[in-house]
Amino acid sequence: MTKLPLPAILINGALVDQIPVNDRGLQYGDGLFETIKIRQGRPLLWDAHLARLLLGCERLGIRSDGLLKRIEQDCQSFFSPALQETCILKLIVTRGVGERGYKPSNHVNPTVIVSISPYTPNVPCQETGVTVRICDTALGINPLLAGIKHLNRLEQVLARQEWDDPHISEGLMLDVDGNLVEGTMSNLFWAKDGVLFTPLLDRCGILGTVRQKLLSIAEQLDITVVEGRFSPDVLSSAEEVFLCNSAIDIWPVVKLAHKTWSIGPITRQFQAKLEEVYVC
Repeated sequence: MTKLPLPAILINGALVDQIPVNDRGLQYGDGLFETIKIRQGRPLLWDAHLARLLLGCERLGIRSDGLLKRIEQDCQSFFSPALQETCILKLIVTRGVGERGYKPSNHVNPTVIVSISPYTPNVPCQETGVTVRICDTALGINPLLAGIKHLNRLEQVLARQEWDDPHISEGLMLDVDGNLVEGTMSNLFWAKDGVLFTPLLDRCGILGTVRQKLLSIAEQLDITVVEGRFSPDVLSSAEEVFLCNSAIDIWPVVKLAHKTWSIGPITRQFQAKLEEVYVC
């Protein structure tokens, strides 16, 4: 097996870094992506990432016959125990090269882009927590796109442009009705009286793979989870708040505006349980 240099990019199995200008991913954001952590050559939560990718293909009507085989063949170059360092693999699937106009062809072969880059964990964020803010940019409501990681990330780009303060690690985003949804790059949880809360993501937001794993862990621990629509005011009475995604794992939140939190036992328990999942 050939060991590829880092960073490396494979497009449709070839070691290149260019796509045609008429690729629909470039033209219209017509595609999906997954961000996957690789530790010691093993992709974490791999099945969950592929399941969400296939869900996205179904929602967008992107051909998926033979897609998983193509992805697995391309990714095998990166899945080796010889790769000792932790890396981030980004998997992009676009509808492929198409004619001008929004209407897609049913005969287009999807473009598969696999890239890998080094990863440096932000241990201080995991150990001592992060400061967050509420973003002004709101998320639009579209149940058809809710949950999947489509390529249209302009709302998150606009939200992330709102601050340059290096002490603020993440921004929390609301929907256009003023309900908490997620961070610009993360999912949101908070705890009160032993109950875990998280926004309902049926109208917008991303069903993160780590989020889904934490919901499973909560069930194993017999911790009640409430998913719903909440205003940001609920965080003022929360006892613990934390964020999660596939790259950061779990970041405890210790400050939002004038509100501060200690890193509590539920957050630490979930950090430990998630690590157990990763080492199994």
